[in-house]
Amino acid sequence: MPKRYWWVIISYIITQFSVILTGSIVYSAFPVSKLEASIYGGVISFLLGLIVVLLLMRSDMKQGLQQRDGASIWGIITWSILGTFMAIFSQGIANFIQIALLGIAPGSENTQGIMTMARAIPLFVIIPVLTAPVLEEIIFRKIIFGTLYKRTNFFIAALISAALFAIIHGEPQHILVYGTMGLVFAYLYVKTKRIIVPIFAHMAMNGIVVIAQYNLDPAEIEKQLNELQTVLLL
Repeated sequence: MPKRYWWVIISYIITQFSVILTGSIVYSAFPVSKLEASIYGGVISFLLGLIVVLLLMRSDMKQGLQQRDGASIWGIITWSILGTFMAIFSQGIANFIQIALLGIAPGSENTQGIMTMARAIPLFVIIPVLTAPVLEEIIFRKIIFGTLYKRTNFFIAALISAALFAIIHGEPQHILVYGTMGLVFAYLYVKTKRIIVPIFAHMAMNGIVVIAQYNLDPAEIEKQLNELQTVLLL
């Protein structure tokens, strides 16, 4: 694996932990609450992390523009749209299996936390809708999956990268949901040979989730999840 890929991974890890530092700096420098400082700090860290990663990947982006065997513009648009629905559908199937067959309670603490911060400061949606999809697809599909795919096969590379993608979200109980989405994004990458396709699909899927839940009261979301669980377990 090229040295720059290791620096990309290190930059991503630093981005995750630097939120604490940037949040503390914002809290000390401006008259804001700790929650607001944490949110603004997160946005700053992820934007800086994105800039660093894109700079490290600039040679790959140049090669991608010169690549002739990848999907055309229309192919990119078509597969991005189709991939969004594939990811949403696979997530729904995985959720059903978790609830009905594995007895795992519905709902994601990660998603709820994101929505809590998005409702407090809408600027926070930059992270789940823009920066996170770009960083995650570059690392988990372009670098990890891409490197493993050259040495093994699609299924081994996709399963390993999808498992890591699931674990990094900090919800091991929902590994099936995150893992299934990871498989879809890996398929889109191989099908089109354009990393921009799973990036667009990931962005769109996250955007749809944010829009769908933004105006819902947390109590109402919990009620709907409980009702869904009751129906599935009948």
